[in-house]
Amino acid sequence: MNIYPRARLRIYFDAGTMLGPGKADLLEGIRDTGSIAAAGRRMGMSYKRAWTLVDTLNHAFRGPLVVSAAGGRAGGGASLTPAGFEVLACYRRMQADTEEAIAADLDRLTALLGSP
Repeated sequence: MNIYPRARLRIYFDAGTMLGPGKADLLEGIRDTGSIAAAGRRMGMSYKRAWTLVDTLNHAFRGPLVVSAAGGRAGGGASLTPAGFEVLACYRRMQADTEEAIAADLDRLTALLGSP
């Protein structure tokens, strides 16, 4: 399956903080697995990298997007907060709207491409 050309939506909040497809995928992974580590593994990243991205998101918004509980007998884990669900849903809507809005022009650009 050829996935190119394509567009990737990134929302820049300031010089150091953005929300893009990778962080959205990480939020989805946490939602689906209940674990930062498992979500990171699913994406092929270390726990440290996944935690750093979560920490960046948690500090970018008024409240945390992800909350976690320490491991041990209770098992620990992580989950999205209501704000986390809202941010993820908002980003995915913007992503779908953007793809729809540029589809015809992207098809036109594809038709104009030369051979690889």
